[in-house]
Amino acid sequence: MSPSRPVRWWPALVLLGLAVAVLVWLWWGEPDSHQQRFVDTLGTILLLVLGLMAWLLLLSRARWRVRLGGMAGALLVLTGLGLSVRMDGVSGDLVPILRWRWSEPPGQSLPSVPPPAAPRADAAGPDDPAQDFPQFLGPRRDGTLPGVRLARDWAARPPVEVWRRPVGPAWSGFAVSGERAITQEQRGERELVICYHRRTGAVLWTHGDVARYESPLAGIGPRATPAIAGKTVYALGATGRLNALDLDSGAVIWSRDLAGELGGEPPRWGVAASPLVLERMVVVEAGDAAAGALLALDRETGQVLWRAGAFPPGYSSPVAATLAGRRQILAFHAGALAGHDAGTGEVLWEHPWPPVGETEHTSQPVVLPGDRVFQSAGYGVGGKLYQLAPDSQGGVTAQVVWESPRLKAKFTNVVLHDGFLYGLDDGVLVCLDPADGQRRWKGGRYGHGQILLAGDLILVMAESGEVVLVEAVPEAHRELGGFQALTGKTWNHPALSGPYLLVRNDREAACYRLHLAG
Repeated sequence: MSPSRPVRWWPALVLLGLAVAVLVWLWWGEPDSHQQRFVDTLGTILLLVLGLMAWLLLLSRARWRVRLGGMAGALLVLTGLGLSVRMDGVSGDLVPILRWRWSEPPGQSLPSVPPPAAPRADAAGPDDPAQDFPQFLGPRRDGTLPGVRLARDWAARPPVEVWRRPVGPAWSGFAVSGERAITQEQRGERELVICYHRRTGAVLWTHGDVARYESPLAGIGPRATPAIAGKTVYALGATGRLNALDLDSGAVIWSRDLAGELGGEPPRWGVAASPLVLERMVVVEAGDAAAGALLALDRETGQVLWRAGAFPPGYSSPVAATLAGRRQILAFHAGALAGHDAGTGEVLWEHPWPPVGETEHTSQPVVLPGDRVFQSAGYGVGGKLYQLAPDSQGGVTAQVVWESPRLKAKFTNVVLHDGFLYGLDDGVLVCLDPADGQRRWKGGRYGHGQILLAGDLILVMAESGEVVLVEAVPEAHRELGGFQALTGKTWNHPALSGPYLLVRNDREAACYRLHLAG
């Protein structure tokens, strides 16, 4: 009987060495987006596991019972994981979120239509309408509430939970008018617009449509935040259904299936841009490249007034501003940042961005003094500052002043305070000087969440569900306090209505009372 040959270890060691070298290169080599790094890291680990299994079976020279036993054990482990674990979406860095298969998916046990509470005498609203948060990013649609002064010491005066309740999955935020806090949710096969009482969390009314958006990566349900103007609520669903509803009752004033009636398919991650109410129009980013990505509809009737922009639709919400002497609607389409004439939709200027598939256009344009616009995108792209000016033919020109990779806003929206920009750069908060695009500081790993500027303080809604208070100063990153507001991945934008902070994710919603300064 011939002696057994020793196990051949060197192929396994070579595979391990190559994998380590690739991981070092990914994380310490050329700068790239965190998202691509995580994807490449997972791919490297998967190839390493497959390579080691091939080595064991074909090249190891181990006894066959060891080879077959090792392969059987590996297959048993992989099968067990496949049967007991499911992927429940991904984080903002595209890391898979794994849960036990027997755990309940979001919204599964909720009623398809929640029963409304008994009418309340105080449902109409508070005495101070300045507390309203009527649309995405607040009253000024820029993520800032300059008149709010929050207490700075959360250790001495911590936020107080007012109510908490389970909600259906969605990435929508709250719009608030009086005591009505309105959001969107997916309940089974119905896409709902739901009005909650701001201070109790009780359901005041609901409106539902048979529609459902679902993606293994992007999650379930609506994405856009409703807009409230006067006594009307405008809500845009993930499949392109736009509803105008009565603020008091939720009754339908008009409804349009933009995809079905006007043609075109919703973008692959669902319709996500929140409606902009501008004078007699409601403007949405819900069209297509053939007929126009940006649509303006009559507020009273829902009739289409104009369509413009030969671009695929993006996920960023349109913004109105007067720049270079022209009233414009800024829209971050898929493939270009463009300024549209607010009356006709005509494209006044455009500037190309990385095309569809290389990055997703989600962050909202930021208007700066002096006819300037800042725009940012994630996936390793960064930000650009534009200078707008009138041209000799009555149009508008846009010149890039600088480009910087130091603020890559994937989901978050950037805010401006005292001449400095603040935003989440691949999940880390940064302060950027718009004069030259240089970073003043970088600190705090909050993930791909959202921010809101209240006075001179930044409320960070972290991806983990934590709310953190940070000073908006260019000198240094100064964190003043924080608390765990929600459980689980949180991509939804918060709303601050007076002292009440309303937060939600795809599983639960909560209201906290924040102490005001003085």
